[in-house]
Amino acid sequence: MARKTKVAVLISGRGSNMEALVRAAKAEDCPFEIALVLANKPDAGGLAVAAEAGVEALCVDQKPFGKDREAHERAIDAALRQRGIEVIALAGYMRILTPFLVDAWEGRMLNIHPSLLPAYPGLDTHGRALTAGELEAGCTVHLVTAGVDEGPILGQARVPILPGDDDHTLAARVLEQEHRLYAATLAEFVRGL
Repeated sequence: MARKTKVAVLISGRGSNMEALVRAAKAEDCPFEIALVLANKPDAGGLAVAAEAGVEALCVDQKPFGKDREAHERAIDAALRQRGIEVIALAGYMRILTPFLVDAWEGRMLNIHPSLLPAYPGLDTHGRALTAGELEAGCTVHLVTAGVDEGPILGQARVPILPGDDDHTLAARVLEQEHRLYAATLAEFVRGL
């Protein structure tokens, strides 16, 4: 069996995209393994999900670091390197990264965003798309760069906006596509390394 690329998934909450990646990694022909799930908050629900799936779950709590985000990221970086991680997948990691971590993992850190970038970077993507009267929404997997949600796009999935959609109904349909897109895009990405 071919060696699988060691991926760490960074989360801040329930980790549904992380869970989809863990499931995808169990397939024999998947080119990556989820070797670590790391959260910045001890109450992140995804930590228990990862541990239950047999994946190392680690919290590097942001609180003791106060406003020193780089020091927090240095602790994260040390944990990643200690475990031989090769690629990072951000999955609902709700912290804006400093240049330290972005530069340290340049070209090896992916993120999934719930809009068709470059449209609607940042937060409240579904509400903004609905307010603008868009006909479709979707999600994007991109490489992480210094600008928020600005990195090169690796894959997108489109979802029609239906009459009567609200933030919640649209978000639920987009999330289904996120789970498919992230695993497929990550697999394609690591095959190209």
